[in-house]
Amino acid sequence: MNSHVSYRSVLAMLLLGVVIWFLPVPEGLTAPAWHLFAIFITTIIAVILNVASIFNLAIAALAIAILTGTLTPEQAYSGFSAGFILLIVVAFLLARAAINSGLGERIAYLIIRRLGKSTLGLGYSMAITDAIIAPAFPSNTARSGVLFPIIQAIALGGGSRPDDGTERKLGNFLMMNGIAGLTISSALWLTAMAANPAGVGIAEEFGININFSSWLLASVVPSLTALIVVPYVLFKVANPTVKRTPEAPELASAKLQEMGQLTSKEWIMGITFILVVIAWALSETLGIDKTAIAFLGLAVVMFANIFTAEDLKAQGTVLDIWVWFAILYTLSNALNEFGFMPWLGDRIAALLTGFSWPVVYVVLVVSYVLIHYFFVSQTAQMLALYGVFLSVGLTAGVPGPLLALMLLFATNFFAAITPQGSSANVIFAASGYLETQEMYKYGAVITAVNTLIYLTVGSAWISLVAP
Repeated sequence: MNSHVSYRSVLAMLLLGVVIWFLPVPEGLTAPAWHLFAIFITTIIAVILNVASIFNLAIAALAIAILTGTLTPEQAYSGFSAGFILLIVVAFLLARAAINSGLGERIAYLIIRRLGKSTLGLGYSMAITDAIIAPAFPSNTARSGVLFPIIQAIALGGGSRPDDGTERKLGNFLMMNGIAGLTISSALWLTAMAANPAGVGIAEEFGININFSSWLLASVVPSLTALIVVPYVLFKVANPTVKRTPEAPELASAKLQEMGQLTSKEWIMGITFILVVIAWALSETLGIDKTAIAFLGLAVVMFANIFTAEDLKAQGTVLDIWVWFAILYTLSNALNEFGFMPWLGDRIAALLTGFSWPVVYVVLVVSYVLIHYFFVSQTAQMLALYGVFLSVGLTAGVPGPLLALMLLFATNFFAAITPQGSSANVIFAASGYLETQEMYKYGAVITAVNTLIYLTVGSAWISLVAP
């Protein structure tokens, strides 16, 4: 969280908000809709410019919306009880339990022992590990915290260091590959990234229902294709000087021997993880609540002392996520209810009048991806633009499930486009193995390949399986 606040920047943002507030209300909008837009867009711009932490900005926006009478208290606080937001919070705590148990680390070393004889094999090993653990980790940032120390240990063990000119032997490729893998695994699973359930909630406002099973069915083919293609392309572009890593499986074997047999906590965590994922997949069929499933899983790992009350007290980030996510979702949803999103969608749609829906579809997706150059938060972009782009596409005749899913997948697969494109990138960017210029170059390649795969293979597959 950004602890440094520039009061001059804050005042500038307040002035911007006041100016927008007092501009003439555009024809077709009500004053409350325009005033809520002034609050929302000022908050989003402040987030993009990193004026203050997203937590601070969100609670300020909430207070202003209520005190100005733009939203009633009941409207403003509604997001705090939204089931999918509570699901994000509880699943984040389950992710902490998985780290505590050591299960994620063991899975990584098992895969490295099997696939890690080459540098490219190591890249695939880490991408596969991430894809396997992703459904139980609703935070790509949390998963980066699991993967980074393993990647760093492999790079150092292979004689690749960030401070002696050997970073391009292994570490340069492996660090960027870690970022690339996170973009794909987050698109593979509904529960792999915090913004995904929020986007599903917004899609429901447009009458498009997406659940755990339908998300996985739609994402599995393009995501697995990207999982195969992207590490290989990055390997060719980064061109690490070491191509063979016979010592990596030995290192993994040593680590596994050091860890010993599966502990009771790992067994409990693994079984709980499997049962929770199965229950999420069957929740619609069985008529059970996904958030309640997550709460039950959390209760199990707490009874097993894998996640303790002390751990809960240490997870201040969870409170931050719950608060700012609930607020920004509420503001975004209220903009739609007040008619602003449909109004804006009509204006953008007018610019695309006369084009066939496939052209509109491609333009919207590519534009949505490129706009991420200006955002430092995947979630902030999704909350600000997802509803607008979806509304425009629906007006132009783009099939709803196709566009809704593709924009949500894009919210994940564009995350490597800049070093600051996701909070999950930060730990890799700070490793010393990657220069900023390289990250922009590699990120552009990764994002271009992802976009091409999802727009071609993904669109064809979604059109086949989506209702």
